[in-house]
Amino acid sequence: MGEGSRLDSGEAFDAEEPILPRKAGPLAPGLYLVATPIGNLEDMTLRALRVLREADRIACEDTRQTQKLLNHFGIKTPTVSYHMHNEGSRAGELVEELKAGARIAVVSDAGTPGIADPGSQIAVAAIAAGVAVFPVPGANAAISALIASGLGTERFTFRGFLPSKAGARKSALEALARDGGTEIFYETPHRILEALADVEAVFGGAERVVLARELTKLHEEFLRGAVAEVRGQLAGRASVRGEMVLLLAPAAVSASGKTVGSIADEIAALVRAEGLSEMAALKRVAKERGLGKSEAYRELQREQGRRR
Repeated sequence: MGEGSRLDSGEAFDAEEPILPRKAGPLAPGLYLVATPIGNLEDMTLRALRVLREADRIACEDTRQTQKLLNHFGIKTPTVSYHMHNEGSRAGELVEELKAGARIAVVSDAGTPGIADPGSQIAVAAIAAGVAVFPVPGANAAISALIASGLGTERFTFRGFLPSKAGARKSALEALARDGGTEIFYETPHRILEALADVEAVFGGAERVVLARELTKLHEEFLRGAVAEVRGQLAGRASVRGEMVLLLAPAAVSASGKTVGSIADEIAALVRAEGLSEMAALKRVAKERGLGKSEAYRELQREQGRRR
């Protein structure tokens, strides 16, 4: 943010000064939305540990899952369940405690509460009740995947999970505005091949995608390329495991107003599908986009430079 911040104790610091460790005051009353690791326990922040230790209670998406994390760090704070099935009723109970001066931390099973996980409802209720709400930043799968994807980070939209049913999933993809930003989705291992098939059906096999799997874990993996190629790689595996983040590259728009993928991916798709030479494929793509051959070639070089 670059213009200073404020600690829980209310102490401000000057952004021009080096940020050094300092003694923090007592944890202020309020609601703390605490991000936890998405795989690598080293991503637990010092502030998150302090908040979880000093809070009066920790509201957890799954108390059993969170207890493993708390045990690892020797944290004894009592927990209470707070998940999608009891979010409404439990939020009311917790807000009453917050109004009385409690310090309550909210965590999801992994990552940042409220991002495709419980957390937003209690935040809204706490704010409506005049209770202070504190974000405690940390790991987030969508942002982690985005910054390492090689796709544009200037503009992006997080869409959460794609619908589980094929018809609704295709409709959701067809409804995307594709306004020049990277599109980010979460997906499960048992639905990823179907999701990629629908992306291919809606946008074509040359659509450039990035699939991030097992982020921050031992077998972390990024698959980058045309959606037909990425789907083929996964389909050839005996099994597909791990939570996934699927990113669609910012769409280009042709002179006719038609949304298209990258020039490199379109050329590769034409070479595979029709057996064209790269030069013939380049001419075809340039014509379809309303570009001169030299202009299309320069854009191809720019794309290849960005991918290196």
